[in-house]
Amino acid sequence: MVYYFKARPELGDYTIYMGLDKFENEDLIKYGWPEDIWFHVDKLSSAHVYLRLHKGQSIESITPELLEDCAQLVKANSIQGNKLNNLDVVYTPWFNLRKTQGMDVGQVGFHNPKLVKTTRVEKRINEIVNRLNKTKVERTPDLKAEREVYNAAERAEKKAHTREKKRHEEMERLEKERQAEVRSYKGLMVPKKMTSNKDIAAKGKTLAELEEDFM
Repeated sequence: MVYYFKARPELGDYTIYMGLDKFENEDLIKYGWPEDIWFHVDKLSSAHVYLRLHKGQSIESITPELLEDCAQLVKANSIQGNKLNNLDVVYTPWFNLRKTQGMDVGQVGFHNPKLVKTTRVEKRINEIVNRLNKTKVERTPDLKAEREVYNAAERAEKKAHTREKKRHEEMERLEKERQAEVRSYKGLMVPKKMTSNKDIAAKGKTLAELEEDFM
């Protein structure tokens, strides 16, 4: 079971989601998307909450208001953290999550600690938590299948981009060739290099002599 929430609508169409328990967390870790940002209460047990950003966005794209929605949801879904004030919530891109042998179910580390950010949550804000809970939807998604569809779309987009790039390069090549032909033609048409009938007559050459010049 995965729970889906909607951030405040004035920020745009952003989905926040989390697993029912540590077993769902394992699948979320395994089949996350590059646009996903992972949130967790620092040094305490809590839900693994994810924010799905829009394509092309990064962790730097998260506004303070969007960050507050995610942090409040994480705090509210921590048994210990929900009772505490002034706690930290850590967050990092999904691709920075690191899973190694020997880790407990649902436990993660980080590939690069420098990519982990921290935000301080002073207290629970019921208005935010209640608003998020009103948007809550429960689903049992096939996370693996969804990721495969995502991967297929990414491959198709890359192929289309590659084809367009090659088409553009071919057009540039043909244009360069055309420009080179134009320059070559203009070079042949330089007056100094041209011979008129008058010039031929002035030289006093006969037709036979001219033909002899070309032999």
